[in-house]
Amino acid sequence: MAAGEPGMTEQADTLSLDNIRNVLVRLEETILFGVLERAQFRQNPVIYQPGGVGRELGGESLVQYLLHESERSHAKVRRYTSPDEHPFFHDLPAPILPAAVYANPLRPNTININDRIWAAYVGEIVPFLCAPGDDGQWGSSAVNDVYLLQALSKRIHYGKFVAESKCRARPEQYDSLIRSSDADGLREAVTDAEVERAVLDRVARKAATYSRELEAMPGQSVADHAAVRDLYARWIIPMNKDVQVLYLLERR
Repeated sequence: MAAGEPGMTEQADTLSLDNIRNVLVRLEETILFGVLERAQFRQNPVIYQPGGVGRELGGESLVQYLLHESERSHAKVRRYTSPDEHPFFHDLPAPILPAAVYANPLRPNTININDRIWAAYVGEIVPFLCAPGDDGQWGSSAVNDVYLLQALSKRIHYGKFVAESKCRARPEQYDSLIRSSDADGLREAVTDAEVERAVLDRVARKAATYSRELEAMPGQSVADHAAVRDLYARWIIPMNKDVQVLYLLERR
């Protein structure tokens, strides 16, 4: 093994249940703050309409434009060479920094469901989290959208690491399901109802705590803490499991 080359120990550490749980718990904080920030503002549907705020954005919506520009700059510093990052756009510049060496335990794959995440976010999640109407806070809403979209993408696509860890822990069970391309069987295998309940309870407790603190501040409008639990139950956990199944079906 060459000096500086990631070894099996580093890969095993990345896939350890403790490491995965720590990553996902940190992402809960990120998503929670993103929800609370976005929920301050109304839906502001014009920011999702291509050309809705003027021709200067080249036909993109305001949120698309900000997200695209963010990804362009982040791609230059090699954000999307990391196996846990997935861009929404695919016309991004090459990194300007030297290539980084990652301890990547994942098998090569093409799974990126950001189109689905975008559609669900604009069509379902924003109307679920935010009051209807337009309050004129277009820029603030769009900036928070970019933050939350990127956090949701990372959380959902982390299912690849979860799936790889489960597959290595029970190779005979998973290899059989993969060989037979049994998507339903794989979905059943990756589902752990007890863990899901624990996640939902934990995010609900965190949201309730932060909501109480914000509600004590004059002029603050916050999302119902139950909304964060529902966000996980209705969108994050199901799409995370979709990623797990899709990844395993490509795993050979």
